[in-house]
This record gives sequence, structure tokens and C-alpha cells, in this order.
Amino acid sequence: MRAIISAAGHFVPEKKLTNKDLEQMVDTNDEWITTRTGIKERRILEKGKGTSFMAVKAAEMVLSQRNIAADELDLIIVATVTPDMPVPSAAALVQKELKASNCWGFDLNGGCTGFVYALSIASQFVESGKHQKVMVIGADKMSAIIDYENRDTCVLFGDGAGAVLLEPSDSDSGIKDFILHLDGSGYKSLCMDAGGSLKPATHETVSKKQHFVYQDGKAVFKRAVKDMADVSIQIMKKNNLTGKDIRFLIPHQANFRIIDAVAKKMELDREHVIVNIGKYGNTTAATIPLAMSEAYQDRLLKKGDWIVISAFGAGYTWGSCLIKWAMD
Repeated sequence: MRAIISAAGHFVPEKKLTNKDLEQMVDTNDEWITTRTGIKERRILEKGKGTSFMAVKAAEMVLSQRNIAADELDLIIVATVTPDMPVPSAAALVQKELKASNCWGFDLNGGCTGFVYALSIASQFVESGKHQKVMVIGADKMSAIIDYENRDTCVLFGDGAGAVLLEPSDSDSGIKDFILHLDGSGYKSLCMDAGGSLKPATHETVSKKQHFVYQDGKAVFKRAVKDMADVSIQIMKKNNLTGKDIRFLIPHQANFRIIDAVAKKMELDREHVIVNIGKYGNTTAATIPLAMSEAYQDRLLKKGDWIVISAFGAGYTWGSCLIKWAMD
């Protein structure tokens, strides 16, 4: 039995934050942002709404596409670093809003690799025969943890959500393989210093802006290019594939220069790489399912296509998944 992706959906807020807007907020400009990141604009979720709102919208699109009711779901996994609140999980809030009465669920914090982690976990529940329908969601409201006075980070991130449904199939398609990694020694290079049990919120942590994301851009860039490329090449070799066999690479959308470098190392032409970073920036756990859903809605993905997804994120976390696309 193989786990296949049977539906894909996404959601992005209406509000756009363009590079021109950021020029009025911090010492930066459109040319600087575009040449270094490939980002032109990003979406920002309105105040009073959390990550679960976007996750629900993406999940509803999946349910509508598959034409099933929410109470058919067995499990909901939400990959996120920005849950609405520490307790309960975003998955619990998604379950409540969907009225998915027969499932359980949990959140997964894998940084920008969260969706790849979650997809691999979900596929094993399906392949084991334990569950028939698993909703996997990547969603983040990064605007909630970004300092819009820090030009090093505020130009990079946006808000969004993407979701897929996994179901069993006896076909040759589906989630074929995954390779996942974790290296906690890199935690200081990409982190949010306060707000957890080590440094609970105080007046001091707030005044020092320790509840915003910190990133050592150079260190993360160097590791992301190497590790995303290495793990993607490894999964191809493990399955006797080359770049010529891969229809699309759907990479984590952190920086166009990273995406371009990874694609070149995989020997992939530009037309075989799905890129939407220019429109949305880095939506963390949402980037891959958001790009995957858009590519599917645009009818770029065809049944039988070999797809590689690859990500790198805080932790450090990184990994790749090999998919043989199952939907027409």
C-alpha cells in the first residue's frame, strides 16, 4: 500500500506588503531586496486572526476539491512555528473549525522543513493501514514574529498556508521515499530567543526584542545550499534517478539564490523548478505545499511525474521527499 496525494489546496491573505512599502519602513530598497532574495512582495494576515485561520482555509479547499466531508478525516497534522497559542495546538483549532469529529491531530515544529517532516510521518500512518485520510497542513503567520524595524529579516517573510490530503492506493504512485536530518548545533543561527520555558516573557525580553526571529543570514545560506542540494541528489541516487527524470523540484522558498544553486547542483533546467517566492516570500512551513497546490491548480503537475521536494530550516532541519504524482 502506498500513500498518495489525492488533493492539494492553499490560502494566502489579501493584503500585500511590497518592497516599495518596505522602503518606507526600513533602510532598504526594491533593487536590493530583489537582487538578493528574488522577493517582490509578501502577504500579511490581518490582526485578530492566527495561523489556524489560514490552515482551515487551505484544508477547506482540499476537502472541496476531493468532495469529502471533514468527518472523514482520521488525522490532522499542522506543520507550523507560529501556532495561535502555545496551548492548545493549532491542529485542535483547525479540527474545531472544520468540525472534523472523527480525527485526532497534532502540531509539528520542524522550522521550514516542517511540511517535509509532516508528510513523511503522515505517509507512514497511511501505508501501515492505520489511517485512510490524513490532512497535512503547512501554515505560518510569520508577520507575528518578525521585527519590521530589522531589515535583515522583515524583507524575507510572509504569511500563508498549504495543505494536501493523503490516502492509500495500490498504484505505483505516491510518496516513494524520504530522507530527513537534524543538527541542533545550528540552533543559534536561526531562532526566536524568548517565549519558551528557558526564557519566559518578561519586560526585559520584550524590550530586547527577543520574541522576534533572529537569523544569521550568511551561515544559514551556506548550509541551506549545501544540505538541500546534497539530500536531493542523495534521494535521486537512492532511487536510481537523475535530474533528467525529475519533472519538478518544489523547493522551500527561502531565497531565489538558494533555489537556483540547488537546481544547478541537481542539473535541473529552470523550467523544471517551481518558484513562487517573488509573490509570497518565505512562508516557512507553508512554502512547499503552497507552491505544490498552485502548480497543481495551474495543471503543471501530471500523473506519473517524478517530484522532489526539499527544504532547510531552523534546528537545523533539512530533508527531501520523492513523490510520483498520482492525480490527473
